[in-house]
Amino acid sequence: MSNASINKTTPEWNTINWAKVQRKVFKLQTRIFQAVKSGNKVKAKQLQKLLLKSHYAKLLAIRKVTQDNQGKKTAGVDGKKSLRPNQRLKLVNELRLKGYKAKALRRVWIPKPGREEKRGLGIPTMKDRVMQALVKSALEPYWEAQFEGTSYGFRPGRSAHDAIERIYTVINSKAKYVLDADIAKCFDKINHDHLLSKVDCSYNIKRIIKQWLKCGVLDKGVFEETESGTPQGGVISPLLANIALHGMIDDIVNHFPRTKRRKDGSTNWDYKPRIIRYADDFVVLHEDYDVILQCKELIAQWLEQVGLEIKPSKTRICHTLKDVKVNGKMEEAGFDFLGFNIRSYPTGKHHSAKTGWKKNLGFKTLIKPSKKKILVQLSKNNPPVTYDL
Repeated sequence: MSNASINKTTPEWNTINWAKVQRKVFKLQTRIFQAVKSGNKVKAKQLQKLLLKSHYAKLLAIRKVTQDNQGKKTAGVDGKKSLRPNQRLKLVNELRLKGYKAKALRRVWIPKPGREEKRGLGIPTMKDRVMQALVKSALEPYWEAQFEGTSYGFRPGRSAHDAIERIYTVINSKAKYVLDADIAKCFDKINHDHLLSKVDCSYNIKRIIKQWLKCGVLDKGVFEETESGTPQGGVISPLLANIALHGMIDDIVNHFPRTKRRKDGSTNWDYKPRIIRYADDFVVLHEDYDVILQCKELIAQWLEQVGLEIKPSKTRICHTLKDVKVNGKMEEAGFDFLGFNIRSYPTGKHHSAKTGWKKNLGFKTLIKPSKKKILVQLSKNNPPVTYDL
C-alpha cells in the first residue's frame, strides 16, 4: 500500500461505524457459542476460521489493543507505543495466520500492591497483541460454552462480586468449613504441552499459540527462553490460564456422592462440596472437615498434571462461624477472598438469618472489605467501598 493511498484512507478510521462492527462480530461469536452448546464443534471451528478472516473482527481487535486497553501505551521489543489511524488501517491487511511469526516479549517489572516484591510482565509487540486479541475473539465464545459455572476470573459478564455473591448463597443458610487456597505462580508455571493438548482448536491457531508460549523474553537485552507458563501482559494469557484450569472444579466435585447419610441418621441431600474459583484463587466449602481435607489432596494431585501446585503460605482451612483448631493451631472464623472478609456471626433471634421456612439459624453472614484491602486503599488516600449483598 502506497503512502498516497494510506493518507487517502486516513479519515476512514475515524468514521467507522463501530456499533455495526461490534454487532457483526458479536453475532458470529454467538453462532460459535451456540454451535458448541448444541454439540456441533465441527461447525464451531468452521465459524472460528470465518471470524479470523473477518474484516470487522480485525478492526475491533486493533481498536481494543490500540485505543481501549489500559496498557495501550506500553511498548514491546519493537518500541512502538501507539499507532496513527493510517497505520491501524494498514495493520488490518497484515493480520493473517499464514506466515505469521511472533516476536519475543519485553520484560517489565511492576510493584505488587502492598508488597515490596515486584512482578515481571512479558509485553508483546503491538502487532502480536492485536493478533492475540483476534485469536481470543474466536476462542473465547468456544470455551465460554464449556467453562464451569463457578469459575469467574477473566470471563466476560462475570466479576469478583459475582464470585462473592455465590459464596454468600452457599454459606448464608448453613455454616461451613473453608479451604481458602491460592495456586503458586499460576501464569508462570503452566505446562505448555498440557495446555496445547487441551486447547482444542485448528492446527494454524495452535501453531500460533505455541509461538506465543515459546517466543522467549528480553530483559535488559538478555534473552531468556520460556519453557513454561503463559506470558503475563499478553491479551490472550488469562483465557489460556482458564483453559488450563478448566475441569478442576467438576473433576473434584464429581468425586463425591450427591447424598450421604449423617451420623445422626439424617440425610444430607447436597453432599457435594462447592468450589468457587477466580483465576488462580479458589475456595472449597463443605460442612464436613474431612471432605475439605480430601478436596485439598485431590486438587493438589489435579494441579500436578498441569505443572502447578497450591501455595502453602496462602492456604488456610477455617470455619465460617466458629474458631477451629487445624494442625494444632487455632484458626479464627471467617476468611478473606478477593479483597473481602466473609464471616458468619452468632446472633439473637431478632437479627438471625432465616431459612425458607422462617426458622432462625442463629447466625448472620456479613461481607465487608478485608483489613488488608482497607490498608492498601488508605495508602492510596482512597476510601474503601462497602458492598451490601
